[in-house]
Amino acid sequence: MAAMTIRRCPQCRREASWEDNPWKPFCSERCKMIDLGRWASEEYRVPMAETPDDLTTDFEREVNSDERS
Repeated sequence: MAAMTIRRCPQCRREASWEDNPWKPFCSERCKMIDLGRWASEEYRVPMAETPDDLTTDFEREVNSDERS
């Protein structure tokens, strides 16, 4: 018999089975929806590096070269 993998839910920290869990990595649909709501309300954010205003990005170079053509 294979050992069942148990993980903690990132939302409520309750232990949940990994293999037969349709809401991975959460323990339930409720925890999944709470997490989604926090992303939607911008409670969670992906950090971004600020760039100086005078720095030209590859995208801007490409757009500007297309406009000159």
